[in-house]
Amino acid sequence: MIKKIVVVGAGQAGVQTAQTLRQKGYEGELVMLGNEPQPPYQRPPLSKKFLSGDLAPDALFIRPEAFFEVNAIDLRVNAHVDHLNLDSKSVVLSNGKEIFWDKLVLATGTRARDLPLPGADLEGVVTLRSISDVERMKSLFVPGKKLVVIGGGYIGLEVTAVARVMGLDVTVLEAQERLLKRVVSPEISTFFHALHTDRGAEMHCGTGVTSIEGKDGKVASVKLADGRELACDLVLSAVGAVANSELAIAAGLDVDDGILVDGAGQTSHEDIYACGDCVRFFSERYGRSIRLESVQNAIDQAKAVAVALTDADHDHSHDYDPLPWFWSDQHHIKLQIAGLSNGYDDAVLVGDTSSDSFYVAYLAKGKLIAVDSINHPRSHMMARRVIGRDWKDDLLPPA
Repeated sequence: MIKKIVVVGAGQAGVQTAQTLRQKGYEGELVMLGNEPQPPYQRPPLSKKFLSGDLAPDALFIRPEAFFEVNAIDLRVNAHVDHLNLDSKSVVLSNGKEIFWDKLVLATGTRARDLPLPGADLEGVVTLRSISDVERMKSLFVPGKKLVVIGGGYIGLEVTAVARVMGLDVTVLEAQERLLKRVVSPEISTFFHALHTDRGAEMHCGTGVTSIEGKDGKVASVKLADGRELACDLVLSAVGAVANSELAIAAGLDVDDGILVDGAGQTSHEDIYACGDCVRFFSERYGRSIRLESVQNAIDQAKAVAVALTDADHDHSHDYDPLPWFWSDQHHIKLQIAGLSNGYDDAVLVGDTSSDSFYVAYLAKGKLIAVDSINHPRSHMMARRVIGRDWKDDLLPPA
């Protein structure tokens, strides 16, 4: 019998794990450790409505305080885990306290990737991964201030949209030749480039950065590889995220750009499970291992872990193999992505890119593998049902 489960991580995956454990009838002790001062909260709104001031902090919270009390979840905030002791089956906190477990769930999420540039540690160089990050940024978001965004991915573009509405002068620097290159087609990249340009942001793709320059310890400019220097008051580093897998590495668990798990979320240690953004798993759907950073995956994989923990006869061969989906809000545009387009050999544009409502279907060997929808929720919802089928013109709704 499992008497005590400890969940390390109090984000979407951690909360869902605890909730599903209770829903599945687990009655033992349940401890959740979060390393931030706030109770568990949603991260997607941080770069959108929370940054703009349209969302209050308490509206971010995943569950009300009473939820944890009613479900006998021992939520501990500001709990920083130093290491895992596998011999004693305990979590050792930075204050030296040990918390013992029968089963452990790692839901440690991700952190912002370090910006490998001289001057990245100057005051005014920020990342966006937490409420604390946004609170620091808000005080610097003053109309007329000059913001340089390094990175033309989702976070960088979402912050660019908010900053322009708030009256900042924004320049986006993307090292690749187009925005969002890893995840969308050239048509979608071109659309977002035009969207932000039309809203007054300066967009520079294929542009390298050599250093961030400062004055009196504060950021003053960004030097580019072509010799230009851009004066600025604030720099946002938005160059991606890395899995928080240090605890797993130190404990000797199998890790490869994420904690490696099987179809039930079990790690290389039989009593340790993991889920969410910090995890890499093999997908039969895509024929390769993947690590997903999405709310959908955090919730669904957490449920799979909880089911495995509460079902002694659970068959790990029934692999967790989701259809990923994502979204991004920028100005009046909602981008919704169903599936992963990596490896596509054909892209079908349905609709007119000048209409602010269209979609792109990605094909591989004649089969639909992903769809990017711009202000077109019908195609997104339908795509989530028909991805994997042979493509035909009427497989998805008209634009």
